[in-house]
Amino acid sequence: MTNNTPRPRWWWWALLGIWLLSTAVDRLWLHADQGIPSWDQAEYLSSALEHGRGLGLIEGGRWQGWQALLDLSPKIPLLSALISGSVMAIAGSSFDQASWVLSLWHGLLLVVVACWGRELAGGGPGLLAAGLLALAPAMADHRVSFTLDLPLTACTTTALWLLGRWQRRDQGGTWPQAISAALAIAAAVLVKQSALLVLAPPAFWVLSRSLGQQRRRWQSFAALALVMGLALPWLHHNWISTLGGTERAVITSGAEEGDPGSLDPRSLLWYPRLFASQVGAVCLGAGVLGWLVLLRARWRQGWSGQPNGWGWLLGCCISGWLFTSLSPNKDPRYIAPVLPLLILLLSQGWWAVGLQLQQRLGRTAGITGLVAGLLGVSASTAKASLNGLETTTPSVVPVAIEQLRQRVGNQPTTVLIAASSKDFNEQTLSYLGNLQGGHIQVRRLGRNSGQEEIALDQAQWWLLATGDQGTSRKSARALSKRVRQDPRFERVQRWPWSRGRQLELWQRRDNAAKPEPLERQFIALARGLQQGPQGLNAVFQKIGPWHLVDPHFHYQHKVEAWARQQQLQDPDNRDALWSLALLAALRNRPQQAADLFERLARLEGPNSWAHAYQSFVLLADWNGCAAARVADRAQAAEVASLQADVLTALRDAGRSFCFDPRGALQVSTSLSKASNGVRAALQPPPEE
Repeated sequence: MTNNTPRPRWWWWALLGIWLLSTAVDRLWLHADQGIPSWDQAEYLSSALEHGRGLGLIEGGRWQGWQALLDLSPKIPLLSALISGSVMAIAGSSFDQASWVLSLWHGLLLVVVACWGRELAGGGPGLLAAGLLALAPAMADHRVSFTLDLPLTACTTTALWLLGRWQRRDQGGTWPQAISAALAIAAAVLVKQSALLVLAPPAFWVLSRSLGQQRRRWQSFAALALVMGLALPWLHHNWISTLGGTERAVITSGAEEGDPGSLDPRSLLWYPRLFASQVGAVCLGAGVLGWLVLLRARWRQGWSGQPNGWGWLLGCCISGWLFTSLSPNKDPRYIAPVLPLLILLLSQGWWAVGLQLQQRLGRTAGITGLVAGLLGVSASTAKASLNGLETTTPSVVPVAIEQLRQRVGNQPTTVLIAASSKDFNEQTLSYLGNLQGGHIQVRRLGRNSGQEEIALDQAQWWLLATGDQGTSRKSARALSKRVRQDPRFERVQRWPWSRGRQLELWQRRDNAAKPEPLERQFIALARGLQQGPQGLNAVFQKIGPWHLVDPHFHYQHKVEAWARQQQLQDPDNRDALWSLALLAALRNRPQQAADLFERLARLEGPNSWAHAYQSFVLLADWNGCAAARVADRAQAAEVASLQADVLTALRDAGRSFCFDPRGALQVSTSLSKASNGVRAALQPPPEE
C-alpha cells in the first residue's frame, strides 16, 4: 500500500467501477421507493420539463427563442434545468427516468474528487476519496433527490479544482487553465446563485494575487469577462424576480424556520454538528484520527516540504463553511458543496491510518483496515437510505391527475387547490399534470385574504381534500367548505386518499353564471395606471391572484389580440396602448414597454404618469442613463408635487446606475421622500 499512482488505465477502470456500483444502488433504491416528488423536487422537475419543452425537445413544446427560454427561469438560473430537460428528452420525464441526470452529475463529481485527490497525494488516495464520497450518507441522498444540490456541488467542486490548478506557482498560470476555470465558475453560478458563497472568496483571493503578475493579470481579466458574459444575460433578464425570490427563500424562510441569524454565534456550529451524519461517523472519526497521526509525524519531522495544494483545499473548505454559515437560511442540504472538500481532507487521514497499520502490522492489515472502515461507512449509509424509503401503498394523487387528464385531454387546464401536504401540493400536482404532453397547471389559493372571491368566480376545476389539510389548515378548510357549499360547483369524482381522508374533484356547472372575463377587467386596470400610485397599487393587488387562476395567461393573449385589433382602427387608442404597455411590463419586455409608455407620454402631455413608468422600465433594463434623461425632461415641466418627487427619485437612481456622482449623492434622500409621498397617497381618507 503506497502513494504511487496505479497504471492510468486501471485507475480509470476502478473509478468507473465506483460510479457503476453507486449508480446501480441508486437505481435499485428509486425502483423500490413508492413515494412521489414533494415540493422542491416537483418544482425542479417541472422546471426541467418546461425547459425541455422550451428547447423543442419534449412533446408539447417548441422553440420560441432565447428570450422565451429566459422567461422560464425567473428566480433560479437555467443551466441545470436545460441539462435535465435534455436528459428527459432521451430518458423520459417520469421521476425515475429524469433521475438519470443525477447519475451524470455524480459521475462528474467523482472524477473531479478522484483527480484532485490524485494530484494531492497519489492515485490510491484519489480513489479512496471517490469511494468515501460515494458512500457519504448526505451525498447518497442527494443522488436520489431531484434538487439542485448535486449539480451545484459538482459544478462548485469542479470550479475550485480548476481554479486551484490555475493559481499554482508551479505548472499553473496558463491560458487554458484560466479559461476552463472561468467556464466552470460560470456554470456553477448558472446552476444556482448560492454557488457564490463557495466560489467568490477563493476567486477574489486568486484575482487579487494575480494583479501583481503581468501574465496572470490579463488571464484574470479575460476569465472575469467570460464569467460575466455568460452569467449576465440571465441576470439582466430576471434580476428583479431573482431579488424577490432570494429574499423570500433566504431571509424570510430562515426567519420562519427559526434558524440563527448571520451574526448569531450559533451559526458557526450549525453545520459542523451535522458532519458526522452527513459524511458518516466512521468516515469522520477515522479521518480525524488519521490527521492526528499526520500532525504528530509532521511535528517530529518538521514542517518543511509541505505538499503543494493542501493549503488551497483547506482554505476553500473553511471559506465555504464560513460563508455558507452566514446565510440566514440553514437547511442541512445547503452545506453540500463543502462536503466533497471535507471528504478530500478526511481521505488523507484515512490513508494515513492505513499506512500506519501497514507499517506496524503489514500490508494485509493496512488493506484490511481500510476495507473494514469502508464497510462500516457502507452499513451506516445503507441504514440511512433504507430509512428514507417509502414502501407503503403508492399515493392516489397521480391517479386523480391522470383521470382528470382523461377528462380534459392535453388542453391547457387550471386546477385550484386549498390544501398543501408532502404529496398533495401545487408543485407536485403541476409536475404530474404536465407529464406525457399534458398542460395541467395546479395553483393553491386561500393563503391570503381577498383571494377567495376571485377563486370562486374564476375557477373551473377544484381538487379538494377532506380531513387534515396540511399547512395553513384553518384557511384551507374554510375555502374548501365554501367551494362545497357554492351552487356553482358540483363534485364529479372521489378517491380514497390516506388516514381516512379523500380527494374530491369539483367542476364548475355548465349552467353557472359566467364570471366577468379577466381581459375586460385588465383593460380597466391598465387604464387606471393614469392615476399613478393608486392605479399601480391596484395592479399589484389584482395581478398576483389572476396569475394563480390563469397560469396559462389566456387573458393576456386575449387582451393583446383585442388591442391589436383596436389599433388597426385607431393607432392612438389609449385603452389599447395602456393595455399593451402593461402587458409588456408584466412579460418582462422592458424596451417594448418603454416605447409604449413614451408614446403615451407624448399623447397625454407632461402631467402623464407614463413618463415615470417609462423611466422605471428603462431603469429595470439597466439603462440608467436613458432613465435619468426621461425623468429629468419630465421633471422640467410643471407637474404635481408627488409626481415630481417620484421623477426626482427615478432620475437620481438612473444617474447612480450611470455612474453620475450627482445621483449617488442625492438618491437616498430623494427615494425616501418619494416613498413617503407614495405611502401617504395610498392611505385611505380619514373618516369624518
